[in-house]
Amino acid sequence: MESAREGFAAGTPGAPGDPFDASTDAAAVISEHGVVVGWTRGAETLLGHAAADVVGASAARLLVMPADPARLAGVVERCRAGNGWSGQIAVRHRDGGSLDLQLRVSAAFRIGDTECFLVSARAQRQPWTMGQSVLGGFLTRSPVGMAVMDTELRYIWLNDTLERFGGVPRDERLGKRLSEMLPGLQAEALEGLMRKVLATGVPVTDYEYVGWSWADPHRQRAYATSFFPLVAADDAVTGVCYMVQDVTERWNARQLLTMVNEAGTSIGTTLDVMRTAQELADFTVPRFADFVIVDLLEPVLSTEGHGAWLSDAGPAPARPAMRRAALRSVRDGTPEAVVQVGDAVDFLPPPHDTHLLIEGEPLLIPILDPADELWATRAPLRAARIREFGLHSVIFVPMRARNTVLGLTTFARSLNPVSFGTDDVLLARELVARAAVCVDNARRYTREHTAAITLQRSLLPPALTGGTALDVASSYRPADPSGGVGGDWFDVIPLSGARMALVVGDVVGHGITAAAGMGRLRTAVQTLAAMEMPPDDLLAHLDDLVLRLSDEEAVAGAAARSTFIGATCLYAVYDPVTRRCAMARAGHPPPVVVAPGGPAYFPEIPAGPPLGLGGMAFEATEIELPENSLFGLYTDGLIEGCDQDLERGMARLAKALSRSGEDLEALCTSAVRGLVPVPQSDDIALLLTRTHVLGADRVASWDVPPDPAAVGDLRARATRQIEAWGLGPELAVTTELIVSELVTNALRYAAPPIRLRLLRDARLTCEVGDASSTAPRLRHARSTDEGGRGLFLVAQLAHRWGSRYTAEGKIIWAELEIP
Repeated sequence: MESAREGFAAGTPGAPGDPFDASTDAAAVISEHGVVVGWTRGAETLLGHAAADVVGASAARLLVMPADPARLAGVVERCRAGNGWSGQIAVRHRDGGSLDLQLRVSAAFRIGDTECFLVSARAQRQPWTMGQSVLGGFLTRSPVGMAVMDTELRYIWLNDTLERFGGVPRDERLGKRLSEMLPGLQAEALEGLMRKVLATGVPVTDYEYVGWSWADPHRQRAYATSFFPLVAADDAVTGVCYMVQDVTERWNARQLLTMVNEAGTSIGTTLDVMRTAQELADFTVPRFADFVIVDLLEPVLSTEGHGAWLSDAGPAPARPAMRRAALRSVRDGTPEAVVQVGDAVDFLPPPHDTHLLIEGEPLLIPILDPADELWATRAPLRAARIREFGLHSVIFVPMRARNTVLGLTTFARSLNPVSFGTDDVLLARELVARAAVCVDNARRYTREHTAAITLQRSLLPPALTGGTALDVASSYRPADPSGGVGGDWFDVIPLSGARMALVVGDVVGHGITAAAGMGRLRTAVQTLAAMEMPPDDLLAHLDDLVLRLSDEEAVAGAAARSTFIGATCLYAVYDPVTRRCAMARAGHPPPVVVAPGGPAYFPEIPAGPPLGLGGMAFEATEIELPENSLFGLYTDGLIEGCDQDLERGMARLAKALSRSGEDLEALCTSAVRGLVPVPQSDDIALLLTRTHVLGADRVASWDVPPDPAAVGDLRARATRQIEAWGLGPELAVTTELIVSELVTNALRYAAPPIRLRLLRDARLTCEVGDASSTAPRLRHARSTDEGGRGLFLVAQLAHRWGSRYTAEGKIIWAELEIP
């Protein structure tokens, strides 16, 4: 057993103070009978008992309190089961004192035939106690401002940091309330929170607020404050303690970020350049500046050019041509402004020139001195306004977007006594950058929208007129109202003999691409209509054109596919003399007809294939239209509706147009408004006409016998008819000459029967029809033979002349202006 004792005594204590070092713990081995069989030097050091005095003796005599047999039996059973035990116990020191130890007992093990337990212990360390001087120094010198208020919210203690924050000496604060000392720090709100803490006993943490203090009366600062109750031993609340931190930098950073985010929703709400500039000025006053100016370059506002100076355009001008786009001031009427919105301006802060705009770097003048010689010399009126209204700090920020110079924004402070700083420059740059993108977007949109509208106006007829044959009203709505262009079109084309051609078409797609294709088709229709083609022949030629254009685009590749891939069309010709209307359609909905006093109906016209398919013929149909009939042409966007049912849409259209007695323009407007859902998914075109008849009193016709002697008689008849119509002797002479040449030419080269007809409409028309199919051309009229000289004379005398095919043959016609 001695060897065991020596082995335990051989241990060397480790370094003191290490909480994880068990080498300094007191250790002993105790047998199952409670006898000490081993004692370490750590135990000797801890309890003062030498090994020779303890080994072989009962361990019970080391306990301060008598052993508890039940507890001891439980510990032994636990350790015999292979588990250890730990707990607190009081042990007697050699000097008679008592020590509280943390005791650990290992699982049971055997030494020889004896069951033993390893017991280790260490003394409980006394908790660290803070001296009054240490506590006082901590509270006084803490970087956090602290104060104690009584139940009446009067100061009874505060540290140096809080005294420094408020700028009010400690002696002046003690015994007084916060609202009496610092009214600029939201004192009433803070005292309200303290009363809440006194009443509920619940702390309030991290309450942030801004305000002014005597320590920094010219700059608003932000603070974070926490309040908690002071509780006595009897749980009574005896006061409130609060702690304050200066969080101005954090607050400013968060506010700046908030401003930038809000700017994204407040600036650029419309695609209007001037409105966007004004939104920038409105947003920044008064939260950032007291006076804001936005000047934009002339090309930006006029949508011409790009607003930048290109390298091949020569040097930039020293004084750029700009225009005042926006103003805002904290003062009513912006009296600080020298130039008003819309006026020209070329001001740049002296001594800078256009390079300030080109380089794009902001210019900060933290202290603006109106007495500066450069300002007084180059901008005397502005210097006077600066003095008058106390503008003391300014930031000039060039407005640039996508490497494009747009203008200059000026931020100034007057009522706000704090000068702009470097952080303000960063914010101003960010705000202007965001606004610049919006201005550039608005500029580009305005330019493109103007181009689109110009294109659409150039493609659609500026004013429709049906002459004496038709009253005309129309409505056009593109699917994209912002772009204002689409692929639907309509037209009214005057033809010879007082006839009118009506056309409506629909190019596949929307926007500028469809509009460009529509323009090509509309031009082609006008050209073919001038050739006096029947409706079916005209559509056949138009189909050939679309096929050729499609082939050209296929050869050019996908990059050139910018016109159209297909279209539908309906072409009709109305004759006010015969009241007949011939029409043909290429995949287009049929027209709608409302006879006077009758129901609306849709004439049965062979549909024909859409333009661009090729290989299929078009068929023409002719119907009679009583006088004052309503004849309407439209595109499928008008009748598709929400249900996409064309038959139901046509029924709705028929019902909408059946209202009698309504003005044609009003009827057109009400029909579109009633039939078209909003928003619409397709372009819409509606062309309404009301037919008139050219009465017998305006038409004169004569059969021409196959005898050259009949020419003189017909000349005389024509002259008498002109006189009967009261058109004047000069027009009678011209008509006589034209009738003579046309009839003579027909007698020599045409096949009978021959007929002469005079029509008095907006112009006077002379027509000679025959049964032949050979039509003259203008170049034939310039030939040297006698017949050519006759047609050449007709071409010289007539306002315009030409020929057209009919079912009976051909007609040569000439129109004369009626004085």
